[in-house]
Amino acid sequence: MADVFSSRTPQQALAALLERYAPKHLLLVGNRFPAVDAFEAAHPGCEIHLAEPGPLPAALAAQRFDLALLVDCLEHLSPSAGKQLLGGIRNLNASRIAVLADLRACGWQNTDFLALALQASERFQRDEQVLSLYTYDLREYKQVPDWLNAKFWANPENFGKYWW
Repeated sequence: MADVFSSRTPQQALAALLERYAPKHLLLVGNRFPAVDAFEAAHPGCEIHLAEPGPLPAALAAQRFDLALLVDCLEHLSPSAGKQLLGGIRNLNASRIAVLADLRACGWQNTDFLALALQASERFQRDEQVLSLYTYDLREYKQVPDWLNAKFWANPENFGKYWW
């Protein structure tokens, strides 16, 4: 990943994500931060569920969220526990995820996030610390290929009618 740093602060980037998606049910794993407090004040109908770094409690693991934020979380877990947590949230709990992490502190590489289908969004630097923001949105994960239409089916009149 190139050493191009964002002109925004991490708080501004997370606040922009919250405003963009405007979640009604938000999962926050790690620590609360000012952007979440401001979003909660501006959107009183939003339910914010807070979890400590580590496996999700059963009550939260059984729910679906509009957005999951992991902030100051992966730095407190082993890489394998972090991958299990992040993969589980992506597969079962949320179709949109944002992770703000210090790669040096958590022992992760850029490729670890890419392997979990997250995209590198922004990088932030303050003194010697570098934070990286990774995002995942199921709706933007893969574009529909141009060949996936009735024109390329053996029986175009049956396209979209039958599921086997």
